[in-house]
Order: sequence, then C-alpha cells, then structure tokens
Amino acid sequence: MPEARTSCHDLTRWKKKPPVRRTVSQICPPPRQPLTVADIQPGMENERLGVVRDSMFQNPLIVKAELGKPRERSCSLPGINFNYGLYIQRQDGGVPEAIGHWNVFKQQPTCPHELSRDYIAMNRGAVKAGLVTARENFHYRQLNDIRISDQDDRRLKKEPPSLPPNMTFGIRARPSTPFFDLLQHRYQQLWVQEQKANQKAIKLEKKHKVILGKLYETRSSQLRKYKPPVKLDALWHMPHFQKDPSQVQSPPNDHVKQATSPPSYS
Repeated sequence: MPEARTSCHDLTRWKKKPPVRRTVSQICPPPRQPLTVADIQPGMENERLGVVRDSMFQNPLIVKAELGKPRERSCSLPGINFNYGLYIQRQDGGVPEAIGHWNVFKQQPTCPHELSRDYIAMNRGAVKAGLVTARENFHYRQLNDIRISDQDDRRLKKEPPSLPPNMTFGIRARPSTPFFDLLQHRYQQLWVQEQKANQKAIKLEKKHKVILGKLYETRSSQLRKYKPPVKLDALWHMPHFQKDPSQVQSPPNDHVKQATSPPSYS
C-alpha cells in the first residue's frame, strides 16, 4: 500500500499544471492618472503645507519623483477603448462593391498645347512699322500676336538624348577591400619590387651614359672665373701721431722673441 501511495504522489507531481490565465486588466492596465490631493499621504515627497490644489500636481516642473515609483508625467491618458491615429471612414463599399464592378481609371481630358510666341517675327514687324519704344512694341504685340507653328516649336525644343536600354544611372559601387592582400602584406612586397626595379634601371642608365673627356678651360671661361684683386687702403692715423715710431711690434721679430723667451737648462 505505501508503494501505491508513493506512485500516485509521483504521478500528481509530474502532471502539467494548467496555465495561469491573466485578465485584461493585467495585460493592459488602466492608464495612470495624474496625482490628486486625495492620493497624497503624509511622508510623501509631494506633501505640501497650506492651500493645496489638484492643479499643483499637474505641473511637471513642480511634481517630485516618489521614492521607488516611476515619475509622474502629470497628464491624463484616454481609456482602453481609445484608438490612437487617424480614423478614416470606409466609403468604397468594401469587398461587395469591389467584387460587383471593376473600377476603371478615367483618363483626364488633355488641354490643348499652347504654342509659344514668335518674338523675332513680332520685333521685325514692329521695326518695319516704325515702332521703337517699349510702349509701342507692347501695343503692337497685343494687336499682332504671332505664334510659332507646331513643327517649328518641336524643332526649337531640345529632344531628350537617346540612351542605351541597358544604361544604369548613379555611382558605381566601391570595390570590396582585399583583406587577404592586406594580411599578407602584398602591397609592401609590390612596393619593394618596384623600388628594386627602379634601382636596376638607374644603374643600367649610368653604365650606358657616355663619359666625356677632360674639359679644357678657354680664355672666356678663365675670365668668367677671374676675380680682380681688391686694393686695400691704408688705415687712417691722426696727424700728430704719425712722426712717433711704434713702441709695440705685432707680431714681434726674432730678436724680441729670443730676448723674451725663458732660459733653457740643459
């Protein structure tokens, strides 16, 4: 018997519990309304002294955030049955009307093409009639309104250029980045190879270069390089010191050197 009881308990334990059904109010809770004087309790952040009105709790600059609660936005929202957005009433009749007949688009009547005015012909006629001023030309154009014919109008207007059918407009897409070349330092190897090829080309050019012989200088080249000597004038001395001999010799002569040199002990 105890074994049977334990087996019954195990079966009831492993049975799936029925899912908890949530109510509409839990799924779509009612919109939060702004605070009122009745909602304020002692000890709350929005508790005030003196005269208190409901309009004080509808100003977002005055309302303070309660501890552990979301901030009040001080605005009332419509109920659950309110639909946000633009409501368009159905006037097409729905599916029955769509099945009953086919709505064909009616082509709008095209207005006749107005021909452009031929100002060249009107100016020519005004000059022939002897009309020169702007006012006379204006009256002449009102009385003689000359228009360009259809063929001339088509010839004067620029036709669109003929483009191939497979032509695509826009900017071409940038090619993909060669990551394998970047990882393998391919661009560095190509640059080194290019530098080596340039050095080889320079060496070959130096080998094939004709070495000219010794250039002899001519008289014109020598004269071009010649610098005439500059004669330095004597230094100026005061007249009453010219008769007195100099007392100091610089650089000293050999006699002075021997007299002033220290004796050598050998």
